[in-house]
Amino acid sequence: MPPVWRCALKICAALPISPISRSTTMPLHEYTTVTSVPPPPMNSVRSIAVTGGKGGVGKTNLSVNLSVALADLGKRTLLLDADLGLANVDVLLGLAPKYTLADLVAGRCELEELLIEGPGGLLIVPAASGRRHMAELQQAEHVGLVNVFNDLQRDLDTLVVDTAAGITDSVLTFCQASQDTIVVVCDEPASITDAYALIKVLSRERGVDRIQIVANMVRDANEGRRLYDKISRVCERFLGDVSLNYLGAVPQCEWLRMAVQRQQAVVRAYPASPSARAITDIARRASRWQAPVEPRGTVEFFVDRMIQQRAMA
Repeated sequence: MPPVWRCALKICAALPISPISRSTTMPLHEYTTVTSVPPPPMNSVRSIAVTGGKGGVGKTNLSVNLSVALADLGKRTLLLDADLGLANVDVLLGLAPKYTLADLVAGRCELEELLIEGPGGLLIVPAASGRRHMAELQQAEHVGLVNVFNDLQRDLDTLVVDTAAGITDSVLTFCQASQDTIVVVCDEPASITDAYALIKVLSRERGVDRIQIVANMVRDANEGRRLYDKISRVCERFLGDVSLNYLGAVPQCEWLRMAVQRQQAVVRAYPASPSARAITDIARRASRWQAPVEPRGTVEFFVDRMIQQRAMA
């Protein structure tokens, strides 16, 4: 079906044009001129990628709960499930999307049609699970997915991008396209090693030189800080140009496991639980991050909004 505006143009073109009589006695200043006023540019959006060096570190749980917490704090938030081949944001929240990113790539729907609403007015772009071809998209197609968000006409403050784990091209591109990258890490050797590998590749291949660290599934705050110190020392020694920041720690929590079983966000189901309080604290810190002012000259989410705002300044 053609867009409505095209149909309207065809209808207008088919109408006869009648001459407009104009009185010679009417003063010139009484004629009105109709001018179209362009709409004001939409506000810039702060984009936050949540990723991890390996699977099983709780990356998607953090993405979901961080997004819900940001929405509860009054931030107009969009959560993008960018784990293209094994998506499960919709599963964690008990949602049943009609379309996924696989339908968008295939041309069966528009981005606006993908959006589903989650807790607290959170908007979600769901992806597909078990679609091998989505996990094998090329770099140009990943960039195309980033650029398609320029067409989204929604007032937003924050975009949270839940990436896949590892150092695949989709992970690197979505992190590069975000203003901030949160790396989730657990206190186990494989998680620490893979987190360092991810940070190294992001820095050397994509120029991502500012990383936020969240220590997940820790016994207490001290363990979270020690875990951050381990990664920080290694990065300082071998990656001197990377800036690491400790964003916080999320404790191992039975209430979080129960929320997952109920397919609810723990910050909503059990807001007084240790994990919910920790994630809400992280969301408060992230909510103070400022929206981007100007594009960085590389692939970037919502870059058109920044260009328009800069032109209007």
